[in-house]
Parts: sequence; structure tokens; C-alpha cells
Amino acid sequence: MFQRRPPTAVDWLVAVIVGLFAVAEEIGGRAVPPTRSYLAWWIGAGVAAAALVLFRRRAPFAVLCVYSAVNIASFLLLHETAAAWQFYTQLVLLFTLLSEVRAVSVKAGVGLTATGAYLLCMLTASSPPAGWGDVAVALVMTSIAAGAGTAVRRHRVLAVQAAERGELLAREAVAEERARIARELHDIVANSVSVMTMQTGGVRLSLREDQRLEREVLSGIEEIGRGAVEELQRMLGLLRGPDGAAAGPRPGLDRLDDLLEQMRSAGLDVTLDVRGDPVPLAAGLDLSAYRIVQEALTNALRHAGPTEVAVTVEFTPRELRLEVVDRGPRDGTGPPERSRSGQRGGHGLIGMRERVALFQGSFSAGPTGRGFAVRAVLPL
Repeated sequence: MFQRRPPTAVDWLVAVIVGLFAVAEEIGGRAVPPTRSYLAWWIGAGVAAAALVLFRRRAPFAVLCVYSAVNIASFLLLHETAAAWQFYTQLVLLFTLLSEVRAVSVKAGVGLTATGAYLLCMLTASSPPAGWGDVAVALVMTSIAAGAGTAVRRHRVLAVQAAERGELLAREAVAEERARIARELHDIVANSVSVMTMQTGGVRLSLREDQRLEREVLSGIEEIGRGAVEELQRMLGLLRGPDGAAAGPRPGLDRLDDLLEQMRSAGLDVTLDVRGDPVPLAAGLDLSAYRIVQEALTNALRHAGPTEVAVTVEFTPRELRLEVVDRGPRDGTGPPERSRSGQRGGHGLIGMRERVALFQGSFSAGPTGRGFAVRAVLPL
């Protein structure tokens, strides 16, 4: 589940600490007699242990088994008493193994068995002989290392699962918002094709009797238009789902005043500033601009509560610019603990981004002091 990465700064730090501790303990002499034989060999062993610690995350199971086997062999063959650095290194490797593998896996079982064998040989070879207090301390420290490793892995698994769920929810949110936008745009296209078909029929009826060819062409266009309208209506029924909710009057920027009145009645103190000369907008663009303002105001009402909001609609020769800025909660507490997602039902910002992307515009949203701002630029 977890990727094997090159040693991190923390890995280097732990390895350096283990190496320095091992070399210092060997050179300075152990607190418990007898003194080490083959001092140079043990210094090299300390450096080698530090190298194993550095790369322990790449193969935690193999590193633990090799380290345990070498130490057990030294206890049994050389009858050497374990140094403190050897025991602490064993705990570090056990912690690493259990943080990487499942606690009920074969590798975890082998690792715990190898550590148990290490403890048994270490306590048996101890000089002077280990007492019950030494046994208790060794068992407690080993249990702490094992428990900490298991807890770390559990936390990492939960974090990965949460990230996967978040990614799945985000994809579902995008799909839902795209379906919602598709419903509205399909409705617009269906109405437009219906009007075109009706106008074509009007032209056909106004033709003279001798214009048979023109009449046949227009009749074909009418038939194709009616078929397209039927297919679009069928698609709309599919997009709306089993409830078959009919679409209401199509909103646009000309209905912003009604929207602002609704928001004012809900507690928002909204001001509207229209700049530039308004121009007729394509139906889809007009609807998307309205929805963006609607979502931004809903976000402000939900997360900031009753507050002051400034809505700016600016018409330029090439762009339509929308800006919705709120001043945050009136109690002066600053931005509440939220992502400011602006999500109506969890999908607000996603919906606004999708609408802006549909027209290849630009979108930004983020905190401004205690408040929050939503800005969208839609090319005309």
C-alpha cells in the first residue's frame, strides 16, 4: 500500500544518531563489564547498523531479520553482552516493520518472533545476569515500540483511505455538477431548436405556390428540427432522472434583482454594482453567470451567516466579469473553520469551476481577511 521512497531527512537523522551512539558507546566503554573484545569489529558493526537503519524502510522485514540473526549469533557464539545501542536499534527496526506491514501478517509474526528471540538471547547473555526488573523494562520498551508501529500504520491506512474517499467524492461531485449543467444547457438547446423549427414553418407557409423546391427544403428542415427536439426532450428526461422534475423559467442576469431580494430576506446585506454597458448574452452564458452569482451568495449565507456582500457585474467589450465578496461573520470571529468550498450540497465551488471552464474562462476563490471572494471571468 505504501510506496518505498529514498531515505528522508528524518531517516538520515535517525541513522546518524544510531551510528554516533554506537561508536561513542563502544569507544567510551560500556557501563557493564566485561569490556568488549574485538573493539574495531564492534565499531564497524555500529556503523553497519546505522546503514541498515538508514535504508530500513526499503526492506523493513529483511533488515530486521538480518539484524536479529547477526546479533543472536554474536550472543551465542561470542558470549558478548548486548550494548544499549544494539537493543535500541532492534526496537527501531521493529517499529519500522510494524508501521509498514499488517499486524496480523506473516511478516509481522516473524518480526515479533525474531525480536523475542533477540530479547531472550540478550537477557541470557547479560553479565551480570539480568534480573526481573531488566526483563520487565525490556518487555515494556518492546511493547511500546511494537504498539507505536502498529498505531502509525493504522493512522497511515486511515489517511490513505480518507484521501481515496475524498478523491472519489470529488469525482462524483464533478460528474453531478456536469449532469446538472448538461440538463440546463440541453433545455436551452431544445428551446432554441424548437423556435428555429417554428420559424422555418412560418417561412414555408409564406412561400408562393410555384416555390415547390423551397417548400420541400423547408419541410425537410422542419422534420429534422422536430426530430431533434424530440431527441433532446428524451435526453432531458434521462438527465432529470426518475422524478422527471420539469425545468422552471430559465434564469439569467436580468433576474439578479429577484435573486438578491431572496438573499436579503434570508439575512444577507447585498449590494449590486453593474459596470459597463450590458449586452445581450448567449442563453448558456447568461444562465451560467446567474448560477455563479447564486452559488457564491449561497456560500456566503451558509458559511458566514448574515453579513455584507458586494456583487459586481462588469461588462467589457470582450469579457463578462463577476465578483462576489463577503465581509465574513459579523461577530468579528474571522473566517470560520471551513474550507470555504462554497458548496451547495457539497458541490458549489466545483459547479462554479465547471461552468467557467465550459466557456474557457478563469475562476478564483479564496479568503480575503475575514471574508471570502469569488471571481469569474467569462469571455464574450
